[in-house]
Amino acid sequence: MPTIADQKARLGDAARTFLSSGRKMLIDGQWVDAQSGRTIDVVDPATGLKLVEVPAGGTADVHRAVAAARRAFEGSWAATRPVQRERLLLKLADLMETHADELAELETIDNGKLLMMARHGDLTLAVDSLRYMAGWATKIEGTTITPSFNYVPPGMEFTSQTLREPVGVIGQIIPWNFPLVMAIWKIAPALAAGCTVVLKPAEDTPLTALRLGELICEAGFPDGAVNIVTGDAEPGAALVDHPGVDKIAFTGSTEVGQTIQRRAADTMKRLSLELGGKSPVIILKDADVGMAVQGAAQAVFFNHGQVCTAGSRLFVERPIYDAVMDGLAELASGFAVGSGFDESSQMGPLVSLRQRDRVQEFLDSGRKEGGRLIAGGTPVDGGGFFFRPAIFADTRPDMRIYREEIFGPILAATPFDDLDDALRLANDSIYGLGASVWTNNLALANRVVRRLKAGNVWVNCHNLLDPAVPFGGYRMSGYGRELGHAVTELYTESKSVTTLLL
Repeated sequence: MPTIADQKARLGDAARTFLSSGRKMLIDGQWVDAQSGRTIDVVDPATGLKLVEVPAGGTADVHRAVAAARRAFEGSWAATRPVQRERLLLKLADLMETHADELAELETIDNGKLLMMARHGDLTLAVDSLRYMAGWATKIEGTTITPSFNYVPPGMEFTSQTLREPVGVIGQIIPWNFPLVMAIWKIAPALAAGCTVVLKPAEDTPLTALRLGELICEAGFPDGAVNIVTGDAEPGAALVDHPGVDKIAFTGSTEVGQTIQRRAADTMKRLSLELGGKSPVIILKDADVGMAVQGAAQAVFFNHGQVCTAGSRLFVERPIYDAVMDGLAELASGFAVGSGFDESSQMGPLVSLRQRDRVQEFLDSGRKEGGRLIAGGTPVDGGGFFFRPAIFADTRPDMRIYREEIFGPILAATPFDDLDDALRLANDSIYGLGASVWTNNLALANRVVRRLKAGNVWVNCHNLLDPAVPFGGYRMSGYGRELGHAVTELYTESKSVTTLLL
């Protein structure tokens, strides 16, 4: 396994320079330490060793950031016209593209993901999303209405209209699995709508958010339009509680989302919550077995299983069940596990020791509860937080690995004989974020799609995302839709205006 020197040696000059200089938080256009003076260590998941320190922001820092965001919202950012907001966002996208290699390297060493995926997956999606969201700055519009008011005296005429106005100061809390993509998905639409932002990146993966902050300053955004406060749970809780924050946009676990929902009730904050999932993958007997095996593996093992829409429950029609299981076992057993910088690696480390221990606990519970482990489960020697992908066959609904979100590379598979039963099992979950169906019968696929209770359904593919396609969940997977036209509703309020025509 690699050493920390090996990892840093693989970085370009720009990324090495970024790591070698002191990291601070961005508040009101200035790079500052936490008022407490505390710091937290950022760890390389491939070695388990410290990379750099960042400020451990606290409540006092959040108060400073919110005050700066409020000043910008009511001042410099409010005075920025829609076309100017669009141009600033497009300039930021250009800067990100210029520094794409550096950002990808920082994402890989901070998160552990494969460099190729970070560069050509995460960076591409982040830049495309930023440019797409920039366009909405000049296209947010209201409606005109001819009201009746049938109870007023005749001869009086009225006209009504709706205005879409920015919500205000937005507190945004993002997870560690796609740090840069999540930052863009939150920041870009908020700024396009005219809001200002206090971003709290995940404790484990703050580096690309801080580098993004530098590019935001370079692009010329007004001071206070975007503020970035690093730290553990304290600054996130302070954002939720702060009366000067008008909305919280959160992506993360359902449990934390429930806590945010309860705490936000005190100030009646607007909320959008993109939460957990336990996404079903349904393979019908007419599907191409080789394509289905590759698709099911990608659905659950993409980003090392650390995906909210991971296809972690697999339902296969019995005539092809054994063939699919054999194919998946062979594929998973042959996965090359190693540093994200190694071109031969097919899976990097999990993000942290805490996350690896959690995934290991689920693997152990699957064994204890009678799951048939057909691949994985063997330890990975050396340092870092590596975990071999695991597949359980013949799982049951009462098993933890079947019901609970693992957020790691463990698949729970079940055969079925009747499609109605498969759909009942697929929908028997507290979650409803993603799902996919694999078949060559598109008429049947369309019927299955309509019966699946999930916000995102794929046919003969899984985990594909595009800035123009709305993304969000049903039930305990949260509410609100990111991306697409729908995202403009997350960051604007509707105001109705009625005028008596004199």
